[in-house]
Amino acid sequence: MTNKKIRKQLREVKKQIKENQLSLNEMSNLFGLRNELEFKLKKQNINFTLKGYDKYYYASHCRQFTKNLKKYGYGNIKKEDILKNGVSFNNYSINNGYSQYNSDIKRFNSKLEMLGFVIGYNNAISNQLNK
Repeated sequence: MTNKKIRKQLREVKKQIKENQLSLNEMSNLFGLRNELEFKLKKQNINFTLKGYDKYYYASHCRQFTKNLKKYGYGNIKKEDILKNGVSFNNYSINNGYSQYNSDIKRFNSKLEMLGFVIGYNNAISNQLNK
């Protein structure tokens, strides 16, 4: 499913939820569908499997991390390079480009270490903005 189709379907689901004319079971199914559609949009540059209840949380943080990099850059990689090449999340690295063979933004020993870094970075940016 393409981005355009996912976004269109997501708009339709949100519209149905807003109308509030559905039974509880139908509403629950729509919320589940909305979550999955948003997850698909957020997971586009993640090149490994996210499973379980935390997959929505991790995908959301990866999306926010990408936005932060596009806004502020990271280390010796300028925000212009990130805007031009994009960001990809792989098992052991975050890369400037859409595969694990592009230049590394940062390398890790495990996927969980990387996700912890992403969450910490986002929290640091958020705390800095709230001062």
